[in-house]
Amino acid sequence: MSIKKQYESVKRRISQSVMKAESAGTVDLLAVSKKQPIEKINSLYQQGHRMFGESYVQEAIAKIEQLAELDIQWHFIGPIQSNKTRYLARYFDWVQSVDSLKIITRLNHQRTGQQPKLNVLLQLKVGGEQSKKGMNSQELLAICARYGDFANITIRGLMSIPAPSQDYQVQKSQFQQCQEVFQQMSEIIPVDTLSMGMSADLEAAIESGSTMVRIGTDIFGQRQ
Repeated sequence: MSIKKQYESVKRRISQSVMKAESAGTVDLLAVSKKQPIEKINSLYQQGHRMFGESYVQEAIAKIEQLAELDIQWHFIGPIQSNKTRYLARYFDWVQSVDSLKIITRLNHQRTGQQPKLNVLLQLKVGGEQSKKGMNSQELLAICARYGDFANITIRGLMSIPAPSQDYQVQKSQFQQCQEVFQQMSEIIPVDTLSMGMSADLEAAIESGSTMVRIGTDIFGQRQ
């Protein structure tokens, strides 16, 4: 199936889920282009898509530089090493996987005043998987309370990667935990983005209030 058809199929799934979840508003689609060639990104760009997500810093920088003339909004969604934050601060429009006070402080210092503010999401750990990155709700809300310390950053909301499950009710339960913390964030700072849901669980995510889903192989095909 072509990228165009796969893209349209994913957008239909999102639209149907939004209609089913009567309280849902607009849900953005982040096309996860990690390990995908430039040609496929270009192909999706030609369909009018502008939001792309990358997980590996060096691979992402090469793509960003090669596609610099296109009006792409680049999101970093992978694990963050503190020695790579300067590249994230320089090259990306969004960083979705901020998982500590140390990381957000480094990004704030390394984002120059000549650039637009860096949009960040704070990553919440959900599902009890020790291997997953992210903060607990107390750590996350404590960063929100220090919002004024970050002059070069806009905290837009929350991102999460819950433990995988085939059970729809388990998926919903985990996403609803994210929604609850998102609501707590909104009592401290203005937030508008709840990034949760991937190919296997986007319906449960949207029903639970997601405003952005992250989809990769269902659009692009297998990674290279």
